[in-house]
This record gives sequence, C-alpha cells and structure tokens, in this order.
Amino acid sequence: MSEARPKAVVFDVGNVLFHWDLRFLFDRLIADPARREHFLSQVLTFEFHTRHDAGEPIAALASELRSAHPEFADEIHAYVTRFNETVGGPVAGVHALVEHLHAQDVPLFALTNFGTDFWQGFHPTAPILDRFRDILVSGEEKLAKPDPAIYRRAEERFGHAPDELLFIDDREANIVAARSCGWHAHLFIDAGALAAELVASGLLR
Repeated sequence: MSEARPKAVVFDVGNVLFHWDLRFLFDRLIADPARREHFLSQVLTFEFHTRHDAGEPIAALASELRSAHPEFADEIHAYVTRFNETVGGPVAGVHALVEHLHAQDVPLFALTNFGTDFWQGFHPTAPILDRFRDILVSGEEKLAKPDPAIYRRAEERFGHAPDELLFIDDREANIVAARSCGWHAHLFIDAGALAAELVASGLLR
C-alpha cells in the first residue's frame, strides 16, 4: 500500500453503522437457552447465513433448512420474514461521523456482506445510507468479503484507486483482504478510535 492519504471512506454496515446479531431476534423467540443455542450453533449458523450474503436466494436456503430441521420450521420462517429484527440500533457515534464527513464533502461509500432479499427490506429503514454515493452489496454481486474480487469490483464501481480508499470493517479477515488489495483499512472497535483514524488520515477536520 502506498503512503498516499485516502480521499474517500468505505464503510461496512453490520456492526459498524448498525448493530447486527441473530440473537437480537432469537433471544426473544426461543425461550429455552439450550434450544436456542442448538438452533444458532447447529442449525441457523453464521456460516449458513453467509450463503445468502454470497448470493443464494433466501427462499431456497430456507427450504433447505426446513427440510433438514423441520422441528425449527417456525424459527426459520421468522428468520426469513423478520430479518430486520436482527438489526439493532445505530452504533454509537458512527452516524455523527458520517454526517461530519458528508458535510465536508468527503466521498462516502459502503461495502457490505448482505443478502439481496434482506437488503431490500432493510435499506429503506436506514436513511443514513442516503449519505453514501454508492453501496456495493455482496448478494447483488454474488461476491462476498473477504474475497479480493469484491474489493476490485468496488474500486471499479466507486471510481477510486485502491490507495484512495479507507475501509472501515469490524472483521479482521476483511481488513486483511482490503490491505492486501492496496486499500487503507481500519479495524472498527468504536467511534472514538475511528474518529482518531479519520483525523490522522486527513479526512476529518
């Protein structure tokens, strides 16, 4: 990666802009702790969920899951129809940073692992996303982080060279992949550390 300062910021969505956890929904739906842990660790796993992120239609995935685990048919239905309830509120302080950057005319983009069907339901509920010039959604591209190909696709879409982009993500693997593609990258912990990074990068005044 070059020593050039970045000119644009690329945000992840889940657990950077908004809290996200399947437990936000299923802690309320499945009262028995043992049954809930089994469902989330053996049935609706994070790995299974990421297949929708990578482009598989949710209807086909849900059908597959119901066939394998008919005893959880109601919970699988809730996953499909109530996905927005797995999204919590805004991550503290981050939306204010987005507004400050936008006010300073810093180009803002998003690169998110998000299934197409779920994205269509969630996007309209999040007006902060209107601040972004473009949003690349993994399910629409049938590519997902940390595959280097999605970063190359983002460069093309966003119209910036790799060393012009500062990427914000909460997952180490995605940060490593971005840096390997020549991007600047910040592993998100909280808004305070992110603000310091933005100031040090010359993006936030």
